[in-house]
Amino acid sequence: AALITAAGRGTRAGGGLPKQWRLLGGRPVLDHALAAFAGFERIVLVVHPDDMAWAMDRYAGPVTIVTGAQTRAASVRAGLAALDGQASHVLIHDGARPLVPDAVIQGVIDALQGGAQAAAPALPVSDALWRGSDGRVTGTAPRDGLYRAQTPQGFTLAQISMAHRRHADDAADDVKLARLAGIEVAITPGSEDNLKITYPADFARAERIRGRDMDIRLGNGYDVHAFTSGDHVTLCGVRVPHDAGLLGHSDADVGMHALTDAIYGALAQGDIGRHFPPSDPQWKGADSAIFLAHAASLARDKGFRIGNADVTLICEAPKIGPHALAMAHRLSEIMGLEESRISVKATTSERLGFTGRREGIAALATATLIKE
Repeated sequence: AALITAAGRGTRAGGGLPKQWRLLGGRPVLDHALAAFAGFERIVLVVHPDDMAWAMDRYAGPVTIVTGAQTRAASVRAGLAALDGQASHVLIHDGARPLVPDAVIQGVIDALQGGAQAAAPALPVSDALWRGSDGRVTGTAPRDGLYRAQTPQGFTLAQISMAHRRHADDAADDVKLARLAGIEVAITPGSEDNLKITYPADFARAERIRGRDMDIRLGNGYDVHAFTSGDHVTLCGVRVPHDAGLLGHSDADVGMHALTDAIYGALAQGDIGRHFPPSDPQWKGADSAIFLAHAASLARDKGFRIGNADVTLICEAPKIGPHALAMAHRLSEIMGLEESRISVKATTSERLGFTGRREGIAALATATLIKE
């Protein structure tokens, strides 16, 4: 099981909100910390009483949410009580450490599975250490054998619960209480990326770390459909009156087809034809929303969110401008993406080529995917 502590107020980080609720990469810091333990069978989150409604609204379901207390140790005890009898081991992690690498978590697990009573990640101190007062150096201290402690810290559930009951005083971390109870703690490799957000500048550093490791994908899509007899065209999910229709196996929505291919392209998953073969009669006349919804769902399943989508329709007629906002709205509904991240626009080819001769419509689309 994982126990995530997030009941503190974190005022030193500034920003008006407790640091665990401030945004990092467009999502609360706590989102990132919880995501690191998504594969665990049980996750308990300890929050401040004032944050309970917010936490329940955002996390209830896969996460058990517990009200914290005045001190960190008391909050951890509340979380341990919620896990009583439901796990053999527990990893206790600070909700203000949003970027803990998988390797750090696995190192703790491996040590516990290897027979360690307890295990916690740390980094050896490499800088010179000073003592100071009133802005002046008053002495030095040896750094040999010193480590910077990190989380998650892993324990046998029964042993760390006992340690908390025996030593009710507050402690900076759970390793201190474990040692007071005579539990031997193995040191596992930590990571410089596993920073604990404490001060305002830590947010900028966290963003730099995220940017370095971020997986951003760009995909392009292009599609063409010829005009045929009809009284309307369907573009980006919107029916637009016209003196012709568009010829295609499905509903010939050239804009939605280009955008769908852009998402598939960013995922390196080919094009619409790979997933919905035109040789299959079930897709004859199909609503292209089916294709776009599948592409967006596939992106989510592979751990990506769509950052933005940009569609350009190329035609002499019909006029796209009066319908562009409705098209963006419809694409938003299908993809589950905010309208502010979707652009639909049009241009002509200055009466050149097949679009200039009003023989059909072309579309270009670009989609940005960002690994969560």
